[in-house]
Amino acid sequence: MLTLGTFHTLRIDRTTLVGLFLTDEKDDVLLPIKYVPKKFEMNDMIEVFVYLDHEERPVATTLKPYITLGDYAFLRVNYTNEFGAFLDWGLEKDLFVPFQEQARPMEQGKRYMVHMYLDEKTNRLVGSSKINQFLSKEPLHLESGAEVDLIISHITDLGINVIVNGTHKGLVYKNEVYTDSIRPGDKTKGYIKIIRPDGKIDVTFNRIGVEAIEENAQVILDELKASRGFLRLNDNSSPDDIKTILKMSKKTFKKAVGTLYKQKLIEIKDDGIHLLS
Repeated sequence: MLTLGTFHTLRIDRTTLVGLFLTDEKDDVLLPIKYVPKKFEMNDMIEVFVYLDHEERPVATTLKPYITLGDYAFLRVNYTNEFGAFLDWGLEKDLFVPFQEQARPMEQGKRYMVHMYLDEKTNRLVGSSKINQFLSKEPLHLESGAEVDLIISHITDLGINVIVNGTHKGLVYKNEVYTDSIRPGDKTKGYIKIIRPDGKIDVTFNRIGVEAIEENAQVILDELKASRGFLRLNDNSSPDDIKTILKMSKKTFKKAVGTLYKQKLIEIKDDGIHLLS
């Protein structure tokens, strides 16, 4: 049987009144007529997503779901009933989250971070907001500065909780976040800051080390060019002003400015930074 909850590239095998039958040479699946491309030929290869329809039969679609098997996403609840909650994941049939898989009772219209897995007992795709049970407690063996994939889980007073490489829980501290545009469910790149002896992972959105200085120096250069060669910022500027304009800490700003000054690309005056032509 084709794996549910994933994309497959399948061959068009035959046509029927209700759609196309696709095959991987072992199993067939129906692509309903409403998803059939306007132009096709027999034996063409087509990428589809496979899941169960309302009658619990495997079916293919060319729609792109918001979540795939084993992944995490921030989804909206379409409705609830006595069995659980039904979430919008971009397909005709909603994603079911039973009560026992809800970290707290879900409410219609609200969004929740969920993990999608295949229930072995029912062979159905199911969502769960108890995401910690799917995250590994085994040590993550990565060096400081290693680039990782992040999914924003939820935001607290301490900082931003993230899922690291789809397997581990991490934290970006609040005082290291220089943008207000981050939202739960966002996917972005990050960098390992430190993995503590107890296994807890501190993450940053910014590069670490020499590469970080060079990257931030380029940010300042770009901003100078966009501002006609002048920025009203210097060592006496407030951290909030630097954060607002450049989306970086004052410490990072000072290091990057020092790099540009040593390269004789800028001049630092009382009124701010001037780009040298």
